[in-house]
Amino acid sequence: MKFWPALLAALACAAPAQAAELPFDDGWRFARIDGSAPDRPPADAKWVTVSLPHTARIEPRVVDDQWQGIAFYSKRFDAPAHSRGDTVLLRFEGAMNVATIWLNGTQVGEHLGGYLPFTIDLTRHLKAGSNELLVRLDNRDNPITGPKPLKDLDFNMYGGLYRSARLIVKPAVHLTDEMLEGKTAGGGLFVTYPEITKDRAVVRVAADVRNALPQWVLVAVTQRLLDGEREVASDTRTERVEAGATRRFVSDLNVVNAKLWSPKSPNLYRLVTTVSRPELSTETAETHIGIRRIGIEGDRFVINGEKMFLRGVNRHQEYPYVGYALSPLADYRDAKRIKEAGFDYVRLSHYPHSPAFMAAADQLGLVLLDSIPGWQFYNPDPRFQAQVLQTCRDMIRRDRNHPSVIAWECSLNESRMPKEFVQRLNAAVHEEYPGDQAWSAGWQNDGYDIYLQARQHRLQHYEAPDRPYIVSEYGDWEYYAQNAGLNQAAWANLKEEERTSRQSLGAGERRLLQQAMNIEEAHNDNLRTPAFADGYWDMFDYNRGYAPDLELSGVMSLERLPKLSYWFFRSQRDASEKSPLFESGAMVKIASYWTPQSSTKVRVFSNAEEVELILNGRSLGRRKPVHDSMSDRLAHPPFEFDVGRIEPGLLQANAYIGGAPVATDRVETPGQPVAVSVALDAAGIPAASDDLIFARAYIVDNQGRTISTFNGTAHFEASGDFAIVGDRDVPVEAGIGSALVRVARPNPHGTVGATSGSTLSRDLVLEERP
Repeated sequence: MKFWPALLAALACAAPAQAAELPFDDGWRFARIDGSAPDRPPADAKWVTVSLPHTARIEPRVVDDQWQGIAFYSKRFDAPAHSRGDTVLLRFEGAMNVATIWLNGTQVGEHLGGYLPFTIDLTRHLKAGSNELLVRLDNRDNPITGPKPLKDLDFNMYGGLYRSARLIVKPAVHLTDEMLEGKTAGGGLFVTYPEITKDRAVVRVAADVRNALPQWVLVAVTQRLLDGEREVASDTRTERVEAGATRRFVSDLNVVNAKLWSPKSPNLYRLVTTVSRPELSTETAETHIGIRRIGIEGDRFVINGEKMFLRGVNRHQEYPYVGYALSPLADYRDAKRIKEAGFDYVRLSHYPHSPAFMAAADQLGLVLLDSIPGWQFYNPDPRFQAQVLQTCRDMIRRDRNHPSVIAWECSLNESRMPKEFVQRLNAAVHEEYPGDQAWSAGWQNDGYDIYLQARQHRLQHYEAPDRPYIVSEYGDWEYYAQNAGLNQAAWANLKEEERTSRQSLGAGERRLLQQAMNIEEAHNDNLRTPAFADGYWDMFDYNRGYAPDLELSGVMSLERLPKLSYWFFRSQRDASEKSPLFESGAMVKIASYWTPQSSTKVRVFSNAEEVELILNGRSLGRRKPVHDSMSDRLAHPPFEFDVGRIEPGLLQANAYIGGAPVATDRVETPGQPVAVSVALDAAGIPAASDDLIFARAYIVDNQGRTISTFNGTAHFEASGDFAIVGDRDVPVEAGIGSALVRVARPNPHGTVGATSGSTLSRDLVLEERP
């Protein structure tokens, strides 16, 4: 149980801990302005009290008209206690999309772009006693920030102060803020690994320290590297720092027999940095780091000398109803679900994701491609170029210490860019991250270190890349457009909408099997290319600006429920890979609902050597996986059984490795719906304060079996520490309805109930105190 407090602390402090931080997420007043664009709040503005993270509007489940306009946030606070020479900073982790900030009526800051943090120095603007902060946000289409007008955009940008804010008091001698400093490859802490061998590793820590005093001072910077509570290396550097100047302190920490970070072993160390001057400790910061060395050799990614293919997926960070305003643990649960699905790599499409998700990737062993905002849009205005370049630099400064990040997509996705501009973006990557451990990535096969190409583009106009290669997207568009796929002709008996990978959770067994088959074929095809990684499109269903419906190619639904294709990917992780942090190891899954309408050709996904299928106690044989043109490159091809006819009852699959049973799965023909069974789904992570989880309403028969063929609606109610966010009436797909629930505190007490139709009873859930 000690893991959960540590996890929460890590997610809350994805940036280094500061000298003194004041709680700043609560007590905000919010007003949304509809139909006009005032510079200041109008007299008749309707204010409500909110806390951060906050979205400008709770949207419907299917966003058909996302709100755009002007929103104001106001907060009154007392000036923090600080000494003369101290620095008071205000840092916003995310504000969509153009922010203007006033303190006590004086403008103190402005920021363009909604996906990265910005910091404001409030020191000389604060007055004794009460102060009033006003934030104006404009999330309307913007040709300078991009990425494209919402009506033409394939995702939603939402709005509001959708990530946390922090008020930070720093002493006169302090670590600088990497976003405020604005120095190339500078600001705060920058950790690199110039040498890693079998016996030792060198951890180089660069710390930028500012002296805000009017005289020079002798400053000592101590770096301590800890494995848990055990110190493994330390170093102290003492230098003179002139008045008003910033100086860089560089320490090399020698670590003997270092525990290296990798997707299979995501070992993290704690780096504790202390800044002090004679007889006075001024600041201590803690940063989680992972020691690793990466490279690319041909068609394989290399980490710490081990070659591997990175099986991956793209992710949009939205949740239903709240858009981007996720709780930190909701981001962690997304990362856990991705890892459990069999993926080791995530492309952060098409913008930087939250600090909490980045920290979760470090902890779980997900390799990330960090991306700037961009989607089929380029503006020749020099201000646009300047904004894109600054966004690239800011993204690297924020995320450079995360071991999970292997490359920087400082490229406008699917946007033809001038060669000179590509060269400037590539140069910015290597200026912000000097050395041989920085890789730029872009979708044009010139100017970047890594070439990103979607499979739908490859199938139309493939050229052998002359540089490392990632299949950036696959499995969706080529089937949606009906212009790709080795078996398209064989699927001539299918309607167009039946061939596509865009299938809802409630689309039925046949269509969900087709989605899985598309993915199997496409992933297998990717393994014929020189790519060292690929990323399926997409992990979760999501909303898009240009169409009033969901993009349904996810292997999980918008509410994070698995489709059959999820189990295909999960079967691709070797059974030998096990972790206490996520479900892993040997697995088997019957890809059938086993109803009278089911296919008599039963597919089974497993990472085992053999699978036996048993129907009502009678063995239907033991099989090895199918190796054909669709599966010959796969780590673990599916298994197939032709059962001849549907016999209602219990279908069981037993998986074997080395002749020994290692996993089992069962599916049983359901009866008629008689009840609703409700459960809370926190993905195995206990809820924290102001957390977001899902409540599930399962439509069950008289034996408690979920009826996977049931599609309808469910109505939810909640009380106590639980509150429904967004719709109370939700669709039931494949026998499950999901409501988004906000949890007020840890160990919550209250009820969540659901009904579905007049004949189905309500089941109340009580999550009790331990």
